[in-house]
Amino acid sequence: MKIKDIKEKLFYLFAVGVSIFLLFFFVTNVWIGHEAKRLCQEAKWEYQKTDLPAGKAGCVEALVATLDDENQGYRTRNHAIWALGQFGDSRALPTLQKYYTGNIPNREPLDGTISQYEPKKAINLADGGLNITAWVWRWGIK
Repeated sequence: MKIKDIKEKLFYLFAVGVSIFLLFFFVTNVWIGHEAKRLCQEAKWEYQKTDLPAGKAGCVEALVATLDDENQGYRTRNHAIWALGQFGDSRALPTLQKYYTGNIPNREPLDGTISQYEPKKAINLADGGLNITAWVWRWGIK
């Protein structure tokens, strides 16, 4: 086998590997966006008539209302924190900071308490942190 043949095979192998990586990256980004949008729509539907002032039915406001609603379960409220981080909107910072104590336990039950790990990440993203996945799905959301 010649060196040229080996280089050609390595190039094709590399190209296939990069293509597979990009495919998984794109699919993951689309899934994250779909989940964030779904949580937004659920929150907007839940709070459209009762808790939000007229004209304030945006994703951030609805998700903040979900997080502040003590009648919601911890899982729902933790999902709202995650979604607020994905949207990366600075309007969510005061609410996220209100729930963040800075004491992150090694393990925390999703259904037993407000997560401390998620608000830390969400605060970072809402404060201008880099979210490399958001460019795929974040456009056009209010």
